[in-house]
Amino acid sequence: MSTEPSPTLDAPADDRPQDDLTQQVYNSPKERAIKYLLGACALVSVLTTIGIAAVLVIESIPFFQNVALAEFFGDTRWTPQFANKHFGIWALLSGTVLVTVISAVVALPIGLASAIFISEYAVPWMRQILKPGLELLAGVPTVVYGYFALTFVTPLLQTFIPGLGVYNALSGGIVVGIMIIPMVASLSEDALQAVPDSLGQAAYALGATKFETVVRVDVPAAFSGIMASFILAVSRAIGETMIVTLAAGATPRMTLNPAESIQTMTAFIVQVSKGDTPQGTIVYQSIFAVGLVLFLITLVMNIIANRITLHYQERY
Repeated sequence: MSTEPSPTLDAPADDRPQDDLTQQVYNSPKERAIKYLLGACALVSVLTTIGIAAVLVIESIPFFQNVALAEFFGDTRWTPQFANKHFGIWALLSGTVLVTVISAVVALPIGLASAIFISEYAVPWMRQILKPGLELLAGVPTVVYGYFALTFVTPLLQTFIPGLGVYNALSGGIVVGIMIIPMVASLSEDALQAVPDSLGQAAYALGATKFETVVRVDVPAAFSGIMASFILAVSRAIGETMIVTLAAGATPRMTLNPAESIQTMTAFIVQVSKGDTPQGTIVYQSIFAVGLVLFLITLVMNIIANRITLHYQERY
């Protein structure tokens, strides 16, 4: 009886481990070129943001050398183009906040409701019509929205609110809200679609209705994405320019009355940037100070959106 050990089968010479094959693919000249190209594109966006921030800071330094921070953040009047100049940013901030709050009241519930209907209730053929149709609103130029607010929404509101002026925060805020509805609806619908079907099926198995499943399972599971869409949409509303320039007026005042004419930070920048203001003057420098405040506000809101997304993100 033979006691020779059984021969072992050697692996073929070209049968290398998967990690080695993957490493070879990643190290190929074509893959390296693609990696560097994509990295360069990402670097361009970062450098652009840094460049914008640097320009705002550098151009704002001469302004703050003449205007104290106590006056800038403590005064409630903004009259840089008057003989008696005041540089109280709160007059512009209040107008910006007023328009943003009105737009959020309009856009957030309507956008979320639209996302829930498209994601959970609409049949496939209806979804194929509603979602592209809703997203078409995002392609409408903002100047068209501005004239729509001025020539249609304001006259319509004047029939219900006697004495409402031609320029008012209510009309501008409503139309800004209409403009950001597609952003809320599209991002929220994507978040709802990412929720696993197994969660909804489990709720149905426990006897939940369709509405209960949507409200108590799907929406909480997609909460991080929904909140991110809310904050990004509000950031978009804060930075809106043409609608508020055409519809809300150019009267900087610290007020919470939506029927009055106000001026937002972006509208002031447009007003001064038309070319009538000489460079180097305190009025010209003020647009960079206002732009810096606007940049910091949107930066903080985007950081908050990222924190909320990471904190409430569900992994399935």
